[in-house]
Amino acid sequence: MIPNSVVEEDVLKRAGPDPLGILSSCAVVVNDSQHVTIDTAAISRLANDLVDRKIPAPSWDEDVHYRGTGAKATERTIGWIFALDALNFCFWGQDPDLSHRWRIHSQGVVHDGYMALALALRDAARGGTPIWDPAWQAMVDEDTISHIFRPAPGSASIPLLRERVGHLRELGERTARLGENHPYTAFVERAEGSAPDLVEAIVDTLPSFRDVATWAPTSGLEPAIEIRLFKRAQILVSDLAGALAGTGGLVLEGRDRLTAFADYKVPQVLRHLGILRYGDELAVSIRARELIEPGSREEIEIRAATIWACELIRQGLAAGGRMMTASEIDWLLWNAGQDLPSDAEPYHRTITPFY
Repeated sequence: MIPNSVVEEDVLKRAGPDPLGILSSCAVVVNDSQHVTIDTAAISRLANDLVDRKIPAPSWDEDVHYRGTGAKATERTIGWIFALDALNFCFWGQDPDLSHRWRIHSQGVVHDGYMALALALRDAARGGTPIWDPAWQAMVDEDTISHIFRPAPGSASIPLLRERVGHLRELGERTARLGENHPYTAFVERAEGSAPDLVEAIVDTLPSFRDVATWAPTSGLEPAIEIRLFKRAQILVSDLAGALAGTGGLVLEGRDRLTAFADYKVPQVLRHLGILRYGDELAVSIRARELIEPGSREEIEIRAATIWACELIRQGLAAGGRMMTASEIDWLLWNAGQDLPSDAEPYHRTITPFY
C-alpha cells in the first residue's frame, strides 16, 4: 500500500495540545504506515452526516454500572470503576468455534463482552462483594474471580483469567500504599481536576495500564520510538468523569485532550464505514481470523490509525459547528459496532491485556 501522510503540520496544529503525547507519537505511525490507510473523503462524509443528524454522544449508563451508597459512596464508586477498567480487555472467543465465547446471565438475560463484565461486577458489588476495596483486590484469587464471572451454561470461561487476577492484585496493592481512608478518592484528587494528569498518574502507578508500543521507522534511518496508546487508562478517566458528572463531587477537566480508545471494535466500525482501509495481506489475515501479534507493525498501525481517524472526525465535526471530544466519538462508534450487519468484516484478533 502507499503510505498515507494524512497527519501534516496543519492537522497536528488543529488537534491542539497533546499533553499525553499520544497524537504526536501515533502520527509517526500513520504517516509511515504500510498496511493501514485512512480515507479522508470517508471521514468528511461521516462528519457531515453526524452534523446533519445531530446524534447525541452516549452518556454514562447508570443501569449497567455500580454506584456506591452510604458514607463512602464516592470512594466505592471510584474504586469499583478502577476495578472495572483494570479488567476491561479481551472478551472475544478464542475457541475454533467462534460461537463458543464467554457469556453470563444477569437478571435472566444473557450478555457477552464488556456488558457482561460490567454487569457481573455490578451484581457482585450489589451482592456484598467489596469490588471497590484495595484490601480485597490485593488478596483476590482465581476461584473468586471465576465465581464472579461464572459463565452461562454452555458458554466458555472468561479469557485471560490469570492476567485479570494479576491486574486486580496490582491495583489493590499499589492503591493501598497511599495509606488513606479514601485511597481511590485521594488518587483522583491528586490530579487536581486534570483528566490528562490523572491518565499520567495511572500509567505511572499501575504498569498494567501502561499501554505503549515500540515503532521502528520504515526508512531505518531514525531510531525506534515509543508509541503511546493508553487505551484503558484513558477510558478509566472518561468513565470516572461520566460517573461523577452532576454528583457535586470530583470534577475532571480536559477530557477534550484525551484521544479515542484504540481497541477491537472501533477500528472494525471505521473499516465498515470505509474510513480505515487495510492492505490485501492484512485484510485476508483478519478475514481468516488469524491472530495479529501484539506489538506487530500491523497491530500498531491499526490502533494508531484508529486514534487519528477519530481525531480527524472530531476536526471535521468542529468545522461543521458540532463540538464533540474524540472520546465521545469513540463511544458513538463503539455503540454502532454492537449493531453491525452479520456480513461485516470481522475485527482483528490480538491476545493482549491492554484492550
